[in-house]
Amino acid sequence: MDSEPGVTVVIPCRDEADALPGVLSAIPVDYRVIVVDNGSTDDTAAVARAAGATVVTESTPGYGSAVHAGVDAARTELVAVLDGDGSHDPRELPRLVAEFAPGVDMVVGRRRAVPGALPLHARIGNWAFAFRLRRRYGLKVHDIAAMRVTRRDRLQALGHLHARSGYPLALLTGAARAGWLVLERDITYRPRTHGESKVSGSWLGTVRAARDFWSVR
Repeated sequence: MDSEPGVTVVIPCRDEADALPGVLSAIPVDYRVIVVDNGSTDDTAAVARAAGATVVTESTPGYGSAVHAGVDAARTELVAVLDGDGSHDPRELPRLVAEFAPGVDMVVGRRRAVPGALPLHARIGNWAFAFRLRRRYGLKVHDIAAMRVTRRDRLQALGHLHARSGYPLALLTGAARAGWLVLERDITYRPRTHGESKVSGSWLGTVRAARDFWSVR
């Protein structure tokens, strides 16, 4: 599988028209951007196009489905994934990209949340699943890779991992089984700039995500 030099940032989105301008304006100018519209009912796609991003439409609902569509559309050697709600700072991506020495397959962000950014129930769930990854798979991570940079060819070789919220955990599990070298580095995690999180914004969203996580083997 041939890849072009460079970095593509994949942003899976559903109804993030208000937050996207700030996110897209902070992405380094030499990175390509793909926004995956996953069933938005607002102007997410139009806002992305106006900012110069490539828009991919994915009709199958779910975070994993959106990520897979974006990665399939990318052509660069490295693919970064981050949320479109403003909780991640795209200006930290070059620091993760700089870690790609020979042999490194993926660099994941360990969220260092500012006060109020990550609810207690989300912290507990994140800790539990990261502990499982360390104990069961020997993967030295402390977060569920909400923001990450991966070699595209290695990622594609894992195939389709999970259609919904379990995707980040399935990715780390697949990486461990494939013998990847995964590095973890601190990143900033902020409150989303608009709206409410579809996962950590409520107990119901967290329970649904946890159910998806537990489905990962």
